[in-house]
Amino acid sequence: MSADDPKTLVSTEWLAAHLKDPDLRILDGSWYLPTVQRDPKAEYDAAHIPGARFFDIDDVSDNRSELPHMAPPPEKFMSRMRAMGIGDGHQVVVYDGAGLNSAARVWWLFRLMGQHNVAVLDGGFPKWQAEGRPIEDLPPIVRDRHMTVRVQNQLVRDVTQVSSASKLGDHEIIDARSAGRFAGTDPEPRAGLRSGHIPGSRNLPFQTLLTEKGTMKDVPELRAAFEAAGIDLAKPAITTCGSGVTAAILALAMERLGKTDWSVYDGSWSEWGAFPTLPVATGEN
Repeated sequence: MSADDPKTLVSTEWLAAHLKDPDLRILDGSWYLPTVQRDPKAEYDAAHIPGARFFDIDDVSDNRSELPHMAPPPEKFMSRMRAMGIGDGHQVVVYDGAGLNSAARVWWLFRLMGQHNVAVLDGGFPKWQAEGRPIEDLPPIVRDRHMTVRVQNQLVRDVTQVSSASKLGDHEIIDARSAGRFAGTDPEPRAGLRSGHIPGSRNLPFQTLLTEKGTMKDVPELRAAFEAAGIDLAKPAITTCGSGVTAAILALAMERLGKTDWSVYDGSWSEWGAFPTLPVATGEN
């Protein structure tokens, strides 16, 4: 697989070369935990890649759920994307203000909705800015385009399916949270959640898959990181994290490896950690 793949990950050089393509659509998918105290929409309004639209992960979600930013119904996704001028035939590139973080969640949402021409910008806005590439503070010109959605149910798992996988051991459940949160020694950033992890899961903190510059490691290094965490890549995988955001980074990495039998536990620890009847394990892998 080449370094630039419009279905998974593209470089800032690739995006700069395609910036004026008529069917390119760029999304700022920045999202942060409240503890970070960053306002992604305000940052977007102040400066973004030319032509970029702001993708609000909390808005493009299922507001019927009490869990944070769960995947939206397909009709809502279609409606929001049409309002943003994104539809069939577009090549979508998603970035975020952290480098490579929440953009992967947006990539996963598009894949869940059956859209394949979507990639994450490697290194995100920090790398783009550091290279002195163009930015603007203007709102984009939006023209409606229809989007055909075909939900790919195999890319998402609910609590019942994850509970079954945990008991049967027929999937690798991979947790993207920090080692301390996984082990149960560090508190959860969301109030009311127990500490620990899903029994039988493996810990692969998402930062392990990134370079010091915030870009994704190359394929051999990614494979080595999964193997070092004791993960059997021959088994189907379910990724999880705090609320289904950084779990998508693990999914993106596996897609880069050519592994396609993965899914994201959308509720993640925000759901599992809140239910006293679900078992919790502590300690390391």
